[in-house]
Amino acid sequence: MTLNPAPNSFRTGPDERGRFGIFGGRFVAETLMPLILDLEKAYADAKADPSFKADMESYGTHYIGRPSPLYFAERLTEHLRAQAPAGQGAKIFFKREELNHTGSHKVNNVLGQILLARRMGKPRIIAETGAGQHGVATATLCARFGLKCVVYMGAVDVERQAPNVFRMKMLGAEVIPVQSGTRTLKDAMNEALRDWVTNVSDTFYCIGTVAGPHPYPAMVRDFQSVIGIETKQQMLEMEGRLPDSLIACIGGGSNAMGLFHPFLDDRDVEIYGVEAAGHGVQSGLHAASLTGGRPGVLHGNRTYLLMNEDGQIADAHSISAGLDYPGIGPEHAWLHEMGRVTYLSATDAETLEAFKLCSMLEGIIPALEPAHALSKVMELAPTKPADHLMVLNLSGRGDKDIPQVAQIFGQTL
Repeated sequence: MTLNPAPNSFRTGPDERGRFGIFGGRFVAETLMPLILDLEKAYADAKADPSFKADMESYGTHYIGRPSPLYFAERLTEHLRAQAPAGQGAKIFFKREELNHTGSHKVNNVLGQILLARRMGKPRIIAETGAGQHGVATATLCARFGLKCVVYMGAVDVERQAPNVFRMKMLGAEVIPVQSGTRTLKDAMNEALRDWVTNVSDTFYCIGTVAGPHPYPAMVRDFQSVIGIETKQQMLEMEGRLPDSLIACIGGGSNAMGLFHPFLDDRDVEIYGVEAAGHGVQSGLHAASLTGGRPGVLHGNRTYLLMNEDGQIADAHSISAGLDYPGIGPEHAWLHEMGRVTYLSATDAETLEAFKLCSMLEGIIPALEPAHALSKVMELAPTKPADHLMVLNLSGRGDKDIPQVAQIFGQTL
């Protein structure tokens, strides 16, 4: 849970309408509004209930495996310092969310939402997923608590993330391939929203990122803030001070917001979010909504979106299924306009180089999603002084991406 922010804080949002400045809100069908209001009330009640916090902490420790380690990436640090001028080269740390049960940060949020669904008496859980990590986390927690689980996944993502599809089915979930649109994450979310409208009485929609109608962006952020809270404590214990910079990949942006939010009022801490530039922003084949998009409304909230000249949602592209989304969480859009977070972008080619380097130097195969952020670590770290402490959120492990990357590299499994 987040702490009470100070006045004039970057951590004060959202307002009572669910807005971060002009972003956010709840633009939903009339049928869904009672469900959204019920969810908002249930979450407010849960936050005020010490037993809810106790359950989150207990399952977080004994089931998820928290706290996740803060790891000094010694060989990567040495490698990048060798490319830097004398006295330059940041000391790099990984917040190792890939060591969580299910293999990514997604389970932090899913645990909170599933415990909330149980409080609300909702026996059927639906979710959307791109790379499959949110789907796997949802299927896992549904199996643990005996809930019915239905996961919507774009047909393209079903093909490129086959290991996670099999995992979800092994956990008892029904995986529904979505054939409409670009058959990726955007379309999976569309179908999940249609399902929710149809099955209002018994169904809880477990959204996987800091997007969607209020209260989802703030609620998911709160559940993921355990990442940043732990990082603060661990860095103080290891180095005696806060990090100098944070960096994380951005799709919808939950792993990034989880790391960033507890640090937003620490003005001396530089914060970088990394979007997916695909084949390059100028190519039009990318998923960099802040870099190449403009404000609009999608999936219940106002945020930056990829759109064509007529205002229709444009196709996104990324080598990473988890970042292949034409929008971004509304709090990220607000932080971008406020200038608190610097948003960069990484191409598919840059990401693959970072994927290989991390694997060979640190013995850690990252997911393609955080490999985007790692590629910017490779650029930024050599420009920083040697006493600069940089934290990368290693938000997922790369097992799921091995078949896809092997194919790209011309290897057979």
